[in-house]
Amino acid sequence: MSIRHGLLALLELGPRYGYQLRTEFESRTGSTWPLNVGQVYTTLARLERDGLVVPAGEDEGGHALYAITDDGRSELRHWYASPVDRASPPRNELAIKLAMAVGAPDVDVRAVIQAQRMHTIKAMQDYTRLKAQAMEAATRGESVPDADDVAWQLVLDQLIFQAEAEARWLDHCETRLARLAASGPARVAPPPGRPAEPPSGAARREAGSAGRTGRRR
Repeated sequence: MSIRHGLLALLELGPRYGYQLRTEFESRTGSTWPLNVGQVYTTLARLERDGLVVPAGEDEGGHALYAITDDGRSELRHWYASPVDRASPPRNELAIKLAMAVGAPDVDVRAVIQAQRMHTIKAMQDYTRLKAQAMEAATRGESVPDADDVAWQLVLDQLIFQAEAEARWLDHCETRLARLAASGPARVAPPPGRPAEPPSGAARREAGSAGRTGRRR
């Protein structure tokens, strides 16, 4: 999540102070990624250091305002125009958990998958309910959709699609593990530089017998 560029986007609308930026950021994203004021001011200090924002005096309430600079606008335009980089994806705790659970002693990987699936489906239902409520309110004319409403619905759509994809991936993991179990225990090759496991006693006896037979010949 780019707090840096999110704040620049809000500052492009006009000068703002820290708490105002936090409130508007959370309103735009439906509080999906809550910020604290400390994060906001730390980010503003870095933006000022980089010449992307400058102090802009105070408002009537005595709040210190910040304004975006021309370099800040250029940075923001570049952010909008550039795709999100997937070359170094963020760590996914669920993927790491399942990777570690496979082959771990006394861990029922299917139980881990089932517990996560229930949680994921519930989250997807909650997001879908929130979206339906927002759409229903707009249909009844209780509120006129503004930029924040549309932005929040887009965030909800992303969360719903993400939960759906995660549920499908969990189904895929369960199927792969079932096939692995059906095929019997698999022997994993040792990693490079690590010696293979010593042969069993039966294998050593068989090799020794073959060697003696060869010498007699």
